[in-house]
Amino acid sequence: MKAFVVIPTYNERENIEKLIGEVLAQDAGIHVLVVDDHSPDGTGEVVDRLASTSDRVHVLHRAGKLGLGSAYREGFRLALERGADYIIEMDADFSHDPATLPLFFARMETFDLVIGSRYLNGVSVVNWPLRRLMLSYFASMYTRAITGLKISDCTSGYKCFKRRVLEAIDLSKIKSDGYSFQIEMNYRCVEKGFRIGEIPIIFIDRHAGSSKMSKKIVREAILMVWKLKLGSLLNRFLPSGGHRE
Repeated sequence: MKAFVVIPTYNERENIEKLIGEVLAQDAGIHVLVVDDHSPDGTGEVVDRLASTSDRVHVLHRAGKLGLGSAYREGFRLALERGADYIIEMDADFSHDPATLPLFFARMETFDLVIGSRYLNGVSVVNWPLRRLMLSYFASMYTRAITGLKISDCTSGYKCFKRRVLEAIDLSKIKSDGYSFQIEMNYRCVEKGFRIGEIPIIFIDRHAGSSKMSKKIVREAILMVWKLKLGSLLNRFLPSGGHRE
């Protein structure tokens, strides 16, 4: 097994070195790919130093803050180029526990995409304000109601893809960011007929740095579910061989 953990960063110097160490400790087949958006705090330089001493640490430097969705798309492409069998999304702020990675790999024997769910067994979120928790929880309910996705946590950013899933999806057409990126990727996986499973995780709010959440991200997610639903309905009425987004 060769797994690439893709970690987008922007000003995560306080977390990144410890996080990379803990991720690599989970399995000898794990590589870390940091996609850094020219962090002013020097996050990219820290990862460069680590990469110079380990062939399991990689860094992709970008010109500026270009968004979470594009960071994952570029990271996915690079991971595929470097022979990854599994590709994992992970946040840089320790809200996703690296010790959960072996559980993902075990479930990948059965599924094509495994999602780390905060809501599979009730609510497993620590240190979030009630407003943020309600936003996330009801976002998943809203998404399920509109799109028909049968996933308890539609916006989770801790997930593991098999290589063939990302090869089957045209990443150049995935333009969304934030919550909506997670929703759209889940939806495209279902469209392609891939099997999706979930494992319970405990999500712990960041202990260093600041949240990247914004009203723009929330608005985009609200609109994305309708875009996916309407696109699906239109495709049903397209003649055979017609154009499909």
